[in-house]
Amino acid sequence: MLKFKINKSIISNNSKTYFIADIAANHDGKLSRAKKLIRLCAKAGANAAKFQHFKAETIVLDEGFKKIGKLDHQAKWKESVFNVYKKASINPKWTKELIKECKKNKIDFLTAPYDLNYVDELDRYLPAYKIGSGDITWKEILIKIAKKLKPVILASGASTIKETIDATRLLLKYNKKIVLMQCNTNYTNSGDNYNYINLLALKQFKEIFKNKVILGLSDHTAGHASVLGSIALGARVIEKHFTDKNERIGPDHKFSMNPNTWKEMIKASRELEKCLGNGKKKLEKNEKLSVVVQRRGVWANKDLKKNNKLFLKDLKFLRPCPKGSISPFEIKNYIGKKLKVNIKKNSIISKSCLNL
Repeated sequence: MLKFKINKSIISNNSKTYFIADIAANHDGKLSRAKKLIRLCAKAGANAAKFQHFKAETIVLDEGFKKIGKLDHQAKWKESVFNVYKKASINPKWTKELIKECKKNKIDFLTAPYDLNYVDELDRYLPAYKIGSGDITWKEILIKIAKKLKPVILASGASTIKETIDATRLLLKYNKKIVLMQCNTNYTNSGDNYNYINLLALKQFKEIFKNKVILGLSDHTAGHASVLGSIALGARVIEKHFTDKNERIGPDHKFSMNPNTWKEMIKASRELEKCLGNGKKKLEKNEKLSVVVQRRGVWANKDLKKNNKLFLKDLKFLRPCPKGSISPFEIKNYIGKKLKVNIKKNSIISKSCLNL
């Protein structure tokens, strides 16, 4: 079974779900807000606070976006795409402060480096790497990150199954500690987005990669229905955006979880984990008395004499079912057998009563 650690947290198919609070651009350009969000998500139950390290000039081409215009969720942005990315970028000088704040709040520090230089610069600080959906076809960064030999979390938003397979196999060529996340990359916060989450793709991932990857979900819908569904399907790493107030102005605030909804998600997820069990049907410890009080036992409906044969007309099938009762399901196996003892009316019929 695939098993590895992100810092002190065990990541496996049987481990507790690892929750990543993606602060992303929700720091709004202020270190104090970034640190506040770390404190809030830690208190709400997140395992990691995640950021995105990029420079506007190494992730977007200003001229390119001016040529195509603002599309999709970017259409509502008041400033140019380049300027929005510039304001959302992390000041490299913040990094040590963010790590310090994470340690102080006993939470892992993660980030997605969208820059080849950042991969090297951040390596000493990271217990794992996140690769955003937008870089799933950038072979150079996939290989560079995989070769760091730390756990790699790959999001597969806006990707075909071929692109997802190709990227995952490339990572596996260099690194065996891979989390593959189903993801729908749509940031419009539309209620219609639930139609496109496609959680059952997780089953496809499992069929293709068997036990070579850990499943996960990176999600941008409101609430946590998708999270619960993905955990039930085997996801053990969850990433959701996090903010303090959804009413704030910014590219990620609207579809983010807040401290209250995050706590609700964690509570519901931990309850679900308990419900999942080990996948093998059995009589559970807390059901043993239910067998007695709810099942039908085999009872004598009249006085029966020793050496007489047992007939169906002599019996009634009623609750309770005390220990030792013959199972009604198997009664045909005992009809016609001779009684070893006298049995009074309303007494249980057990194997020990019969000559077998």
